[in-house]
Amino acid sequence: MTVALRHDVTRASALDLTPDLSFGARQRMALLDLTETLRLWQLCWTLAWLDIKLRYRGSMLGPFWLTLSTGAMVGSMGVVYAILFRMDLHEYLPFLALSLVLWGYLSGLVMEGCVSFTAVEGMIRSVRMPYSLYAGRVVIRNLVVLAHNVLVIVVVYALLGVWPGANMWVALPGLVMWLIDSLAVCMLLGPLCARFRDIPPIVGSVMQMAFFISAVIWKPAQLSRHQWILTINPFFSLLEVVRAPLLGELPSFSTWASAVFYSVALCGVTWLLFARVRERIAFWV
Repeated sequence: MTVALRHDVTRASALDLTPDLSFGARQRMALLDLTETLRLWQLCWTLAWLDIKLRYRGSMLGPFWLTLSTGAMVGSMGVVYAILFRMDLHEYLPFLALSLVLWGYLSGLVMEGCVSFTAVEGMIRSVRMPYSLYAGRVVIRNLVVLAHNVLVIVVVYALLGVWPGANMWVALPGLVMWLIDSLAVCMLLGPLCARFRDIPPIVGSVMQMAFFISAVIWKPAQLSRHQWILTINPFFSLLEVVRAPLLGELPSFSTWASAVFYSVALCGVTWLLFARVRERIAFWV
C-alpha cells in the first residue's frame, strides 16, 4: 500500500515539471493536487494525529489541558461579563461557552494556516506530495482540538439544562461551509505567508481586533437597531450560521447570505492564487 501511495504521489508530482504554464495548465495541476489530497486522506489524518501527539508529548492530559483552560475561561468570564452586561447567567453562559470554543477553532486555524507550508519546509523539499495535503493536515489537526473542546459546551449545557432542540441540525450546512473554508484559508494564507513573512503578525493583529468586534463575548442583540452592521463582518456571519442553531435559534437570511457570499469569494480567490503560485511554493519556504 505504501509503495502504491508513493507511486501515485510521484506520478502527480511529475506533472509539476511540465513546461506548459498556461492558465488552463495551472488549473489542471491545481485540481490534480487537490484530487491527490482527497485520495491520500488517510495519510493526511495520520500526519495530523502525529502533530497532536508530538505537541502534547509527555503530558498526562494531552489536548484536554486546552479543554480545561477553555472551561476555566468560560466560567470566570461568564460571571464577570454577565454582571457587566446585566444579563441572566443562565442565558449568557451557554452563549459564551459556544462562542469561545468556536472562535478558538477559527483563530487557531487562521494562525496555523499562516505557517501551513513554512512549518514543514523540510518535508516539502525532500518529499513530493500535493501541497494541499499540508493544508488539510492543519484543518484536521484543528478539528481534533475542536472535538476536545466541545466537551466544555456539553458540560455547560448539561449543568444549566439548556439544549438547542431540533434547530441544532440547521448548523450542519454551516459546518460543511466551515470545512471548505478552512481548507481554503490554509491554501490561501500558506503561500502568501511563505512569500511575505510579514503577513503572520498582521493576521494576528487582525484576528485580535476581530475577536472584539464579532460578537464573541457580547450578544448581537446589544447593538439593537444597528445589528445590520454585523453582516458586513465575515467573521460574525460565518460564526453565527453555526452558533445560532446550536443555541436553538435560526440565523437571519442576511446572515446566511453574507456567509455564503464571503465563502464563495474566499474559495474563488484561494483557487486563483493557489493555481497561480503552486509551483513556486517549494522555492518560497
